[in-house]
Amino acid sequence: MSEHTSDEPRTVGATETSFAVIERLRDRSGATVTELAADLGASKSTVHNHLRTLVELGYVVTEGSVYHLGLQFLDLGNAARDRLDLYDVTKQGVDELVSTTDEHGYVMVEEGGRGVYIYQSTTERGVQTDSHIGTTVDLHATAVGKAYLAHLEEPRRSELLENIELRERTPSTYTDRNAFEAELDAVRKQGFAFNDEERFVGMRAVGAPVLGPDDEVLASISVSGPTTRLEGERYRSELPELVTQTARLIGIRASYS
Repeated sequence: MSEHTSDEPRTVGATETSFAVIERLRDRSGATVTELAADLGASKSTVHNHLRTLVELGYVVTEGSVYHLGLQFLDLGNAARDRLDLYDVTKQGVDELVSTTDEHGYVMVEEGGRGVYIYQSTTERGVQTDSHIGTTVDLHATAVGKAYLAHLEEPRRSELLENIELRERTPSTYTDRNAFEAELDAVRKQGFAFNDEERFVGMRAVGAPVLGPDDEVLASISVSGPTTRLEGERYRSELPELVTQTARLIGIRASYS
């Protein structure tokens, strides 16, 4: 007999509320009970009960009437990242790439149909966006996402494509499925992907897949910068060569480390 019955709830409301509180604290960089209750459409007493539990568990701390995420989340984040054996080799490769290009660098893996940045390497002259370690991004609107998707083998590629909503992030985002699939075919042939203001207006990126010994996609990497610097020959030729070379080197290191 099955352990679950069809009329059982698929999620636990209290758990959903706790995580909603946690996410609001992240987004707000701290908040009061009143602010959280207004955001969540919940009573102050309900929000306070969840906060009190999280404080007792060490995952939330208080500064006066303001609640913040506790550093205990760092332990969970490191544990989640450490299960990816390729983290150290991608970090080394992307740091070297950023040192050469003087632009921001990223490492992305796919989880649950979304891209997740597991590492970012920054530079002083880089333009800061909302991207950071742990950021989830749409696969269709990023160079790392397109490079990842384009190099997947069937049936995984079709499975992901069927579930991707081609949401418009900017006027340059691919929203037509046929056009997007044609773009992926081109990316697969050339070995790298462009993001030409498709996630943020004024920002471009070049991405390439990190492939394992059997050409399975392990991750993807990219460099990004403002359109004023990523233009012409540098954008169309120099950076793609550097990014693809770095991705290949990371793949070799990951395969034999």
